[in-house]
Amino acid sequence: MKKITLITFLCSLLLMACSREEWDNVANTDKPEAVFKLYDVGYNDVLSRASTLEESRYDRLEYCIVDENGMRVPDTKSKYNPLTAEIYVEGLHEGNYRLLVLGVKGDESQDGATIHDLNNADETWLEFPADLQKPLDAEYFYSQTPFTVTVQEGEGGKQEVAAIRQDVKQQRIISRIDFDFAYNNPYVRTAVTSRNVSFNQVYFYTSLSGNGDMAGESDGTLQELLLGENASYNFMPLAKGSVLTGEINMRTRNYRGKDVNQVYAFSQKEMEPNHIHQIETKVNHPDDKSVVLFLTTSAYAEGKHTKILQDDEPKEVYTDPSQRKFNTAQPLQLSFTDEGQLHARFYSPRNLGSALIKVRIPAVSDEYFDIAYFDTIPGFADFYETSPLVQRSSMCRTESGRQIEVPQLQASELAGAEFKVESTDPYWAKLIKIEHGWDIYWGLYGGDPEREDGGPAGNWMGIRPVHCRESVAMFLNFTYMVDMPEHEQILRENADQLYDDNKNPIQVEQVLSQMRQKRTLKVGLVYPGNGVLGLGGGSTFGAYQQAWFEHYWNTYSCSIMFHELGHVMGYGHSSSFTYGPWAEKLMNNFYVQNLSRFPIDSPNYLNSKTNPHRYK
Repeated sequence: MKKITLITFLCSLLLMACSREEWDNVANTDKPEAVFKLYDVGYNDVLSRASTLEESRYDRLEYCIVDENGMRVPDTKSKYNPLTAEIYVEGLHEGNYRLLVLGVKGDESQDGATIHDLNNADETWLEFPADLQKPLDAEYFYSQTPFTVTVQEGEGGKQEVAAIRQDVKQQRIISRIDFDFAYNNPYVRTAVTSRNVSFNQVYFYTSLSGNGDMAGESDGTLQELLLGENASYNFMPLAKGSVLTGEINMRTRNYRGKDVNQVYAFSQKEMEPNHIHQIETKVNHPDDKSVVLFLTTSAYAEGKHTKILQDDEPKEVYTDPSQRKFNTAQPLQLSFTDEGQLHARFYSPRNLGSALIKVRIPAVSDEYFDIAYFDTIPGFADFYETSPLVQRSSMCRTESGRQIEVPQLQASELAGAEFKVESTDPYWAKLIKIEHGWDIYWGLYGGDPEREDGGPAGNWMGIRPVHCRESVAMFLNFTYMVDMPEHEQILRENADQLYDDNKNPIQVEQVLSQMRQKRTLKVGLVYPGNGVLGLGGGSTFGAYQQAWFEHYWNTYSCSIMFHELGHVMGYGHSSSFTYGPWAEKLMNNFYVQNLSRFPIDSPNYLNSKTNPHRYK
């Protein structure tokens, strides 16, 4: 039997709602007389007024069919299928109707909302308490869809209701307010410590009828809000004649530890359903023209800066001394790139806190001035960020306390820059005590780190980044140790145990001089399969994996390290510096017993023994 569809579809008032997956009466879903597919309409675009459609998914759904007089239609069978977002209806007679739909996304009880049963479209359907003094937690969607049911002659003179299939477009009844801020300096934005908004008296509608009419009025009180990064809030539309006004109190900190408190007033006259209204604050801040890159923790994270000597770094990079090399007395490398970026590279297993970077640029000033401040420089950081010096004119604070204005520079004018660092971090106090630094870089010595066995070549195997990082820790500690008064004292107390390969005494001053002289070492990983645990001499230094991982606490591992350092200092196996007391009693024990005083005072910074990239 053929059915003919005659539909009159009017998309009327579209407002906000949410859904609950629940059933009314049981309908025949195989041959329903009417099927209504629910879609959510996106927020109305401010410019084009265009909307996007998305299949409705609600936490609670209420619907009602009313006749042309607004009365609820009895004796129908209906069902809502949340999986397909469809309402199925049977039992309709010829006539004009409206489908009223109210949907909720979220928990309406958090808003104190009451959803009433409808007998007439004029009645209140959704209601909020007048003393609700906060934004809405849930989203509320509404639609009112007129449709017409016609009766057609069928075979044998029988009358049938024509099948109806309609799309129902749901819109929010609520209004969204976005608090936005326009900053002249991005480092002011990431230095915000708090933003609070307080409101003057404001009145919102508190109810929605089945017809979609809003009524009621809140009590005028709205609590203060703490504005987070995603400062978006939902409210019912403003009651007639009301305006949303108030003040935003914004607190920021600067790199010198001072707080800045600012207050901005705002006024929003319109709050329409299914609209996003922006309250934008143009921030004028004392640091707008500051030259300092103020790298708070959040600012650094936004930059997504990389790290060096990480497990996925290619061997062609970490074994190239033009790309990876450092001096233990200058583990924090600072420079300007040819493009005017500040580059900070940190050879350190530990983070450094509260780091102020100063620079002296011949083209700018004879004085050092503040150029960057890091809340934290992560261990093995590889930081690049364009300096404001090449972006705009800037205000600079010199060491003498003067404020000078520097016009925008070309990157070439940053040539000859000299840097220095200040930090209150105790870790930095240890690093700057390393006076006699050694240059360290890494080599494969024929090994292959991409093979599971390290590609042994003679007594070497392929060093991996996990071992490179440990060598940074060990050589920072060693070069710190050589200038410790306690280290010098233990040498003097045991001067009779210092001798060369011919058993001739070696003066303490000579030993200290040999340990403190400038050296460059190419560090590798020793293959233990041939019974060799360490190799050293001249600019060559290597140890097997266990020694790199256990130098913190294992005196045997330490003796291997100092044995090879003895070779680097020019001594053979008959001296005290290899198989003798310097390496096997004095230095190894001193290192382990004084670890807590060293810059890298724990294996937990690297935790290399559990690293999945170590050799098994």
